[in-house]
This record gives sequence, C-alpha cells and structure tokens, in this order.
Amino acid sequence: MKMNKMMFFVLCMSFLMFITACSESESNQDTSPPDETENQTDSENEESTNNNDNANTNEISITFRSGGGTNQGLVNWLNDNVIPKFNEEYPDVNVNLAPLEVNEGDYFAKVALLLQSEDTAPDIVTEDTFMVNSDASAGYLEPLDDRVNSWDGWDNITESVKNGVKAEDGSIYGVPYNTDTRGLWYNKDLLAEAGITVPWEPKSWEDILSAATAVKENLGEDVTPIWMNSGKATGEATSMQTFEMLLYGTKDPLYDFDEEKWIVKSDGLLDSFTFIDTIYEQGLGPELSQVLNGQGSTIAYQQLMPEGKLAIGLDGMWQTGNWHEEGSAPWPEFDEKLGFAAMPTQNGQEPGTTSMSGGWALSIPAKSDNKDMAWEFIKMASTPEMNLELQLNDRNITPFKDVSEEPEYQEMEFFDEATSFLENTNFRPAVDKYPNVSTVIQTLVEQVVTDAISPEEAVEQYQTQVTDIVGEDKVMEK
Repeated sequence: MKMNKMMFFVLCMSFLMFITACSESESNQDTSPPDETENQTDSENEESTNNNDNANTNEISITFRSGGGTNQGLVNWLNDNVIPKFNEEYPDVNVNLAPLEVNEGDYFAKVALLLQSEDTAPDIVTEDTFMVNSDASAGYLEPLDDRVNSWDGWDNITESVKNGVKAEDGSIYGVPYNTDTRGLWYNKDLLAEAGITVPWEPKSWEDILSAATAVKENLGEDVTPIWMNSGKATGEATSMQTFEMLLYGTKDPLYDFDEEKWIVKSDGLLDSFTFIDTIYEQGLGPELSQVLNGQGSTIAYQQLMPEGKLAIGLDGMWQTGNWHEEGSAPWPEFDEKLGFAAMPTQNGQEPGTTSMSGGWALSIPAKSDNKDMAWEFIKMASTPEMNLELQLNDRNITPFKDVSEEPEYQEMEFFDEATSFLENTNFRPAVDKYPNVSTVIQTLVEQVVTDAISPEEAVEQYQTQVTDIVGEDKVMEK
C-alpha cells in the first residue's frame, strides 16, 4: 500500500533536518533564534475516507519557508483567511501546511529535493520567481497555461509581474501573489543626530558612504552605520538586495539580452565588489558574526533597527511586515522613526535611482497528485479580496491592478515610496543558469567581506566560475 503522503513528508523533513544539523558546512547557520516557539503550523494529517482511485483527493499540502518569524504574515493569511474560505466551498478537503524551517539559502535546495518524488512533492509550493525557470526546466513544476487562460483573474495581474512566472519555454508556471521593491531604510533620529539632513535623499554611492561614516564618527560603536546582506547564509538576499542593487546602479547589468550572454567582466562588477569591500574595510558594517548568520535579516530588522541600533539598511519594503501589530517585532512608532529612500545610481547618472523587483508565486508541482484541487485553492487565494488581506498582513506590493486601487492598500505605511521605486526597477535574468550564477555571487561577496579575496580577485573568479557554468559561448566582457 502506498505510504500516506503527509506521513512520508514528515519523515522526509525529519531526515533532512537531521542531516542538516550534522553538516559541518552549515554548523554556523542557526535557523532557530532564542524566541522561536516550538509550535508548528502543520494541520493534523487525516485519513481520507474517500474510496475513489486517488487516495489524496480529500487533502492538499502547501510548502513554504518558515522559521524565526519568516513568512508569519503568510501563515496568518492562510490560516485566518484563505483556508476557512476554501473550506466553506470544499468542506471535505483537509489543507495541510507543511513549512520548511530552513534559512533562505537552503530553502530552494530542499524544495528541489521534495519536488523530485511523488511521495514527497506537495500540492502547492511557494516559488521565488527567480527559481521558476530553473525548477520548470528541471521538470519540477506543472505548466498552468490552460488554467490561467480560462481564469478571469489572470488579466488583472500587472504584465511585468507575469513575466516572473514564465519560463524560457514560454509557459506559465505559477500565479504571483506579491511583488516588491528595495531601497534604503534609515532611522531619522540617528541620522539627524549624526548631522545628516532628513528626509535623507542620497544622490550617489558617495552620499551613502558619507552618511554611514558620519554615523560611525558621531554615534559610536553601539550603532551599526549600515547593514547589507553579505554572506552565503542569506542566499538570494545577498545577491539581489546587495550586489544587484549596486550593479544595476552602474551601466553594466548581469546579462545582455540582445547578445544573450552573461557579462563576466565589467567596471560595474568591480565597482560593486569595491563598494562592499569599502563598507567593511572602513568599519561601517555590522559584526561579521551577525551578517554572515542565516538569520541576518531577523537580527537587522527585528532586533537592531527597532532598538535604535541600526542607522541604514539596504533591503526590501516588506520589512514593514515585521513591525506592525501582528508582525514578528511589533514597533508602533516605526512609521514615525523611519524613512525609506530610493537607492541612487552610482554617480547620480540617469535615471537617478534604481531598484530590484521580484516576488513569490503559488505553483503546482508536476508530481502533485491533486492538481485540480490545488488549482481551486490557488484561485481562491488569488481573488482581490484575499490578496488584499495578504498585503495587509504581509506588507508587500500587490501584483493585482484592482487591489492596488483599494483605499486600505494605499494607506499602508511607505507604500507610496515603495511603489514609486517600480518606475526604475530591474528584474533578475529569467534564464536557466541564474540560480547557479547567484550562488557564485553570494560566495564571492562573503569572501570579499571576510577579506579572503580582493575586489579585483572577485571579478577574476567571477569570470572564471560563470564561464564554467554557462560556457564560453555564453559570456562577454564590457
């Protein structure tokens, strides 16, 4: 008899957590902060009483990243809004939440492992849009073209956001439930105390360095001048929130779409590595034990910033989700204490500011055994009513045009600023090898930060490693 899907899933997760705990390479990536509770969000697994051919017709499972307050807004939304509404229409279907309590750098590898087997694949998985093409190319995701083309909700999604769930084969592999922008969070009181005019509107990288230096010189060691994700443990956050926010402020992107080649040597690459190096060489960044930790974002935005110990943070607008009443680190005064500045281009050149955008989607694994019911759940979760509730919980930018016009949405703190950053935003290359290239970026950034290599050596290694990954015919210099 086939093993019950959810029981096999739990056993698999136990094994994964065991081998992760035993791995020396991950021994410094503690994913359980001191205040993390032991309670799980998984529903009790129930025996299906349905006697038809599919033993799992009466249940669906949803996998997402959890741990340390991560995605708490998503959990609240699923439990309080979507699942109750879904069960009104499908009262006999049991919805099981199956989170992966791992750091950001490990989530994608663990998901890929689960999606390879019919016994462990969930029915719905949350996909960071930068992984959609890779997972689709590997055969892990179900194409949704026929489903979305017969669904009215698809026309309500912003066109640029739709591109994030399309793979190189042109098919659609998910329904986006949010998008985002990135900028510079800053503590108004700390910058003012350091002699910086607020509201702060930096016009170049030099303005950022000057502000951070003023904080260091005037406020002492108790305040971290600037936080940028800087290690392998924070995974894609290091690639996108730090390195690419810098790189796309130069004239040199990661990938040339006209030539269909990766740019492996450029002034922009060197200047981006050099800026990161300068932050740490001049003592403007956080302690390495903090920033190289897998829970770095938790430390920065749930501890240091609410405590008035972080002056500037280069990160996404979703961080406000930590600080509202239902968030992981409630901070009633955050909208008064903080500002959110646009990231300037390197030297203030046109268009003056830059940002990076991504987002997450609900996808159906190819090996799900309940695809039809999974699609019904995704449609329920993607109604304007439900998506508005998610953004009120999670504080991200909606991909749905009509939700963005709702008064409740428009009144959320910092959403005017964050939405305005979309004007000059950029997206990661939606090509198959991007996740591999991103891993190279993370490793090299950490090596620069820890002084293991120089910025010049980082560029040399980047050229060598990316060429090995994508092939000599797919690279170019600028």
